[in-house]
Amino acid sequence: MIEPFVPQLVYIEPGALEYPLGKQLKIKFEKMGIEIRKTTSHNQVRNIPGKNDLQKYRNAKSTLVVGIRKTLKFDTSKPSAEYAIPLATGCMGHCQYCYLQTTMGSKPYIRTYVNVEEILSAAEMYMKERAPDETRFEAACTSDIVGIDHLTHSLKKAIEYFGKSDYGKLRFVTKYHHVDHLLDAAHQGKTRFRFSINADYVIRNFEHGTSPLIERIKAAVKVAEAGYPLGFIVAPIYLHEGWEEGYLQMFQLLDEHLPKHIRNDLTFELIQHRFTKPAKRVIQKNYPMTKLELNEEKRKYKWGKYGIGKYVYQKNEQDDIQQHLHNYQQQYFPESTIEYFT
Repeated sequence: MIEPFVPQLVYIEPGALEYPLGKQLKIKFEKMGIEIRKTTSHNQVRNIPGKNDLQKYRNAKSTLVVGIRKTLKFDTSKPSAEYAIPLATGCMGHCQYCYLQTTMGSKPYIRTYVNVEEILSAAEMYMKERAPDETRFEAACTSDIVGIDHLTHSLKKAIEYFGKSDYGKLRFVTKYHHVDHLLDAAHQGKTRFRFSINADYVIRNFEHGTSPLIERIKAAVKVAEAGYPLGFIVAPIYLHEGWEEGYLQMFQLLDEHLPKHIRNDLTFELIQHRFTKPAKRVIQKNYPMTKLELNEEKRKYKWGKYGIGKYVYQKNEQDDIQQHLHNYQQQYFPESTIEYFT
């Protein structure tokens, strides 16, 4: 059983203590006996303990920086939402394939932002621009926000904020089962709570430091019983020996545990495994023994945002993946919706 995340080391930016949440977190971590250091900016966090790069990387994954989100311009977040809402950055998990390897390879520590009201006010401006169309915000683009929210409650505040909004909806995804503090949030059905799920082979080999699949599914049942719209992201869909059976068993486990009455508004998002050349370099540096298949010659090159292309599966493999997973979804959850396959 994975315990809720507790940082081993905390850095606090001076400006963070001008916000109520910053003060609360400082007091909380002092009471927990966690070492706290000052830093002028997260970019000045350089003294992560460790004898070599691998040790420093692992220690950084258990380091939390409490700071301020200065940039309140939101990135787009297609296809899951219109915008990414930045409540945190970084993740305590050790998912070897993670795309955050590219963007945060040299800074894998976790950052939480204490100026939550300012971030939510910025979201309000985006909603006004698009009104009366609804605007969806993705809260897990750059972090597994659920993984730290038992400490910060920033996500809970955002859930209740969007619960009161006229045109906003919130979405996020997690690999953690620590959801109990979110069950009583006044979400008003405006937050879709999604869980990342995968075949046993993928979780066992590549998703270290995350909750087991069965715990994620049990947490999903709790969330749905609390009235949240529920979804699952099957990602990354990874071709391995016996993958057809592996993903079939995943759907069977889901079918076994999800009560019929919570399936009416169920969504699935399907994302195939992909990697970039920069990510490959970082992955092989941080996880030198990885079994992850990263052979460019076996893949198809797909142009991406900002000119960084990614390597995806060949067209026939993509068709095979899509056909199998669509068949499983139709067999076990015909009332659900597949939002996209990418």
